[in-house]
Amino acid sequence: MSKMGPMADALPEPVSVTREIAAPAERVWALIADLTRMGEWSPENTGGRWLRGATGPAVGARFHGWNANGWRRWRTDAVVTRCEPGSCIEFDVSVFRLPIARWTYDIEASDDGCRVTETFFDTRGRIARSLGGPVSGVTDRPNHNRDGMEQTLANLAAAAEAAPV
Repeated sequence: MSKMGPMADALPEPVSVTREIAAPAERVWALIADLTRMGEWSPENTGGRWLRGATGPAVGARFHGWNANGWRRWRTDAVVTRCEPGSCIEFDVSVFRLPIARWTYDIEASDDGCRVTETFFDTRGRIARSLGGPVSGVTDRPNHNRDGMEQTLANLAAAAEAAPV
């Protein structure tokens, strides 16, 4: 047991942001699920690449993601853990095989289009938490991500709502 007590390694609460988007759930899901395009919506992710023959989302599909914060740059490895067309895409992220996060996008139809909930689960252990700030330049990851998630969903909404019907 650590000096900080039994909860020293407890994971923080998930962070979720929800936004109504005036576009069909299938269209919004297609934009989100092409994870190589995440850099078009996210203020931190700059893009990605499917790996090992994957060409799109499917459970088990792997991809690299590239991220930036100011002058800092880093690559992540991810694997799709849930893939439900039109309703959910989820993936686990690691860096150097250390778990970092689980990202979930839940989409449900609404009267005016759909409602998207983006959720960040911080899965970092002690080592990844201690290295996270110096590598990414972010010391308050939950609040930083909440702000980024709001921007991501706003950018996603603008793209989905502007798409031809």
